[in-house]
Amino acid sequence: MELIWEGIKEAINLLVSGDPEVWEITLLSLKVSGLATLISLSIGLPLGTWLALSRFRGRQFSLSIINTGMALPPVVVGLWVSIFLWRSGPFGSLGLIYTPAAIVIAQTIIAAPVVTGLTAATLQQLDPRLQLQLLGLGASRTQMILALWREARLPLLAALMAAFGAVISEVGASMMVGGNIRHQTRVLTTATVLETSRGQFAMAIALGFILLFLAYVVNLSLTWIQQRGAK
Repeated sequence: MELIWEGIKEAINLLVSGDPEVWEITLLSLKVSGLATLISLSIGLPLGTWLALSRFRGRQFSLSIINTGMALPPVVVGLWVSIFLWRSGPFGSLGLIYTPAAIVIAQTIIAAPVVTGLTAATLQQLDPRLQLQLLGLGASRTQMILALWREARLPLLAALMAAFGAVISEVGASMMVGGNIRHQTRVLTTATVLETSRGQFAMAIALGFILLFLAYVVNLSLTWIQQRGAK
């Protein structure tokens, strides 16, 4: 228990004192995970909508692939992204390996199936007569989709929170493609692993509490928006 209290006091001290490196790590974590979540939303929302509303051969197979992707191990994602971005890989000339951009790419691959799968499941649960009613009232397909998104906005926001939670807390892919380089690609999860390996448990616990606090603040904001929309 003493070690935990030391970690809590260290976390408060680091935040209150404005430790530059801790703030740098925290802001980078928020930046890369936030950007990956937004990109995954721009991919997963239309793709999930298309899978939910369209009827074509292979649709069930496509949904099964997406649902499997929701459980992608981050280390496997990190492995394949590393292979493609490595200097001798297909995209090695871009020089993205061990950069924040590489972490964003890996985290987007992790989050996109989550948004896609939950979007498809959410829209499939809506009454199919709603689509016919909207089209019957003269709505275009785009207007119909926007109306369906509005109707399903609460679970869609939950999908957004699930995607953010999946990437802000992952460590394997970030470590593999980012390299945990100080002042460049070190994020809260990789910094926690590093401090633990050094035996600096108080610092590791402090970073862990900061990570939890960051995730809580972001999800609190999204929950407030979600529940406000429920009124």
